[in-house]
Amino acid sequence: VQLQASGGGLVQTGESLRLTCAASGDSFRAYGLGWFRQTPGKEREFVAASRPPSRGGSTHYADSVKGRFTISRDNTKGTGYLQMNSLKPEDTAVYYCALAPQSTILSSIASARAYVIWGQGTQVTVSS
Repeated sequence: VQLQASGGGLVQTGESLRLTCAASGDSFRAYGLGWFRQTPGKEREFVAASRPPSRGGSTHYADSVKGRFTISRDNTKGTGYLQMNSLKPEDTAVYYCALAPQSTILSSIASARAYVIWGQGTQVTVSS
């Protein structure tokens, strides 16, 4: 499986963006989907995760984005999404999508080390 992230761009504070993560192959539904972000000099930060259908399909968010971002997935298309509303300058980062094995336990889904397949990043810049 390979991942291709897209949808980043330059927006103003309060605006919205939707990121897309397209997976090749037909095993997307077997994986947990995660979104992370990274700024220069900092470690990759958890944003949101969606567990695979075999694990109930629950969604989980970092406190900093809860209520503003929504993760979703279309398993028939092998595509994941991150809808980002009410964007703030502190959301500026390179955003990455990633897949974790379905055996990943709930307490690990916010850890980048749990994810085994990563897409290239897409830049999101929010101006004030």
